[in-house]
Amino acid sequence: MSETKDTAASGPKTTAASGPKTTSASGPNDDVAEFGYERARDELVNVVKMLEQGGLDLDDSLALWERGEALARRCEEHLAGARQRVETALSHADDDEE
Repeated sequence: MSETKDTAASGPKTTAASGPKTTSASGPNDDVAEFGYERARDELVNVVKMLEQGGLDLDDSLALWERGEALARRCEEHLAGARQRVETALSHADDDEE
């Protein structure tokens, strides 16, 4: 059953299916934790497109929704890290001016 979710959740043109083979023993979206920002964003765009197209059964739609939530969280993690780096750099620049 998780194979169906993984296939549906990865969608066309994504490479999530090539992620770790341990998804059946762990969560189906655990591979998302390893994604860089661009990969997570691109797959999230594909997930949204697939959900908007409709035509999926309830289980596949829920699996896609859950994957989209995991991808969005990963993007937020990357953005929060980038925000912190910018704030740190700005505070160091302010310290250097004094």
